[in-house]
Amino acid sequence: MESTIKIFIQKPYTKSREWNEVKAISEKFIEFLSQPQNKKKITECHIPGAQSQRIEEVITPFAEMLGFTSQARKLFQKYKVSKLRPDYYLSLLSTGIIIEVERGQTSQNNAALKDLWKAHICEEAHYLFLFVPMELRQDKNNPNKISGKPFNETVNRLSTFFVEENYTNVRGLVIFGY
Repeated sequence: MESTIKIFIQKPYTKSREWNEVKAISEKFIEFLSQPQNKKKITECHIPGAQSQRIEEVITPFAEMLGFTSQARKLFQKYKVSKLRPDYYLSLLSTGIIIEVERGQTSQNNAALKDLWKAHICEEAHYLFLFVPMELRQDKNNPNKISGKPFNETVNRLSTFFVEENYTNVRGLVIFGY
């Protein structure tokens, strides 16, 4: 399965320094995901019944190499949702990037919408990198049966927040399909 990407950026930020930095980091992830050994690792982890943590195990060493930190706990302290935290976070200029890695819950349980909401209320980050499956296979007895296309569903759902009248605090979103 080929990786693909969809980028959304609010118009006022398309030429900003912060977006240029975010875009450069996203391009490093695109390169990482396109390397044959990484594609192979993700394919081996993206199996029926697997948790998103298995995909994270492939992505996060590279994220850490770029300066991301695991589950930054202090980002949401002012909110009553005490266990709220991103998978990974990077402080960048006067903002930051949140990484969320999803698998089976991406669209079925609205995890992608929750991820966008987290980035929306996070004062320290205005950018979201979301890793989601191109196709979802959940049936262990029939591993070739496609039970959903989370990438397409996520792109369709979240694109509405990048129509000018629907802008949130999330200035940019990069959806990586694996």
